Amino acid sequence: MAAYSIGEAEELTGVRQNILRYWEENIPGLAPRKDIGGRRVYTDRDIDLILRLKYLIQEKRYTLEGARAQLLSEMTGYDRNAKALDAIRELRSNLTELYMTVRKYRSRK
Repeated sequence: MAAYSIGEAEELTGVRQNILRYWEENIPGLAPRKDIGGRRVYTDRDIDLILRLKYLIQEKRYTLEGARAQLLSEMTGYDRNAKALDAIRELRSNLTELYMTVRKYRSRK
């Protein structure tokens, strides 16, 4: 997983460092971890979120609050999809286990 400093995040996204710091305070989900020296470390996910936020504000002309609400609704949809995928994976695992049990039983005959 890639890690970027705030300067690198600024170069990648075109969003100034002071704006990035402001967004961190106001946008849930945008919280880069800090290294041992207290410097921000942005991940690819953080960069994607910044680019999405930039798009909503600059291109779609959302206010910061509107962009925040849009991101929250997108994240909620993502959570529902993630839960559905987890349920499908569990079901698939159970079906595979059942198939293997039936297969073993049939091979004994």
